[in-house]
Amino acid sequence: MILPCLFAHLTEHKGWGMFTNKKIQSNTVIEISPVIVMSAKEKKLLDQTTLYNYIFDWTDEQCCMAMGFVPIYNHEQPSNCEYFQDYEANTIMIKTVRAIKKGEELTINYNGDFDNLNKVWFPLK
Repeated sequence: MILPCLFAHLTEHKGWGMFTNKKIQSNTVIEISPVIVMSAKEKKLLDQTTLYNYIFDWTDEQCCMAMGFVPIYNHEQPSNCEYFQDYEANTIMIKTVRAIKKGEELTINYNGDFDNLNKVWFPLK
């Protein structure tokens, strides 16, 4: 499930990003994506590829690749969306944490919680 107002667009500095062509209310589920769960052994292999930048930690031992647009939401601290992992359904849900303006980029915090200000593993621009 993905809201029809969402679209992917190349940004100037961050590569692909997710945007909206209409206003979205706070606490709106904007995407629910199935995931492919992978083992620790597979994660070690993925860590050596470009896909490393698009996978999510799933458990202490596992990672996952989300389908849909989930992998291309860019990082921001604090973000305007938050993601939630459903381990029983093998899905990731993206939900807004505040109202989003038409044309605004939708972001998630790669540290998990939208307001987590801990450093991330890559340099911020």
